[in-house]
Amino acid sequence: MDASNLPKDTAKNTAKDVDQVAVVVDWLDACRRHDLGPLLDLYAPDASLECKCDGGNTCAGRAALEAYWRPQLEAFSPDAFGLEEIAPSADGVVLDYLNFEGKPISIVFAFDAAGKILQTRCRPSAPATAPDIAGVQNRAR
Repeated sequence: MDASNLPKDTAKNTAKDVDQVAVVVDWLDACRRHDLGPLLDLYAPDASLECKCDGGNTCAGRAALEAYWRPQLEAFSPDAFGLEEIAPSADGVVLDYLNFEGKPISIVFAFDAAGKILQTRCRPSAPATAPDIAGVQNRAR
């Protein structure tokens, strides 16, 4: 089929054609399975990761992402990679989850035109406080 006859929106694949939330769910599932190869396959070749969880860490490219993720997937807590909340955003998708140590993290995923993860930016997030029966947040006494 000759793509030149199609409307421009149809002729090229864009990140909007991809279910970005589903890609993030696949990312989380790969983390839970300790599956480094499929995890890295979700990233674009020139992807970058910016982590502000432990003093800051930035890496780019598949080899650097592999060096970052390998130790985290090999040694993690039973609560690791638990889903807290996931939502589309103007920048891509925001995921609140429990990291490999079971600590609450907020991560923003940005995607390239092919629907691959182009950039992730993560930071620690505060754990949610359960509301009491009246709907008022519990307070430390």
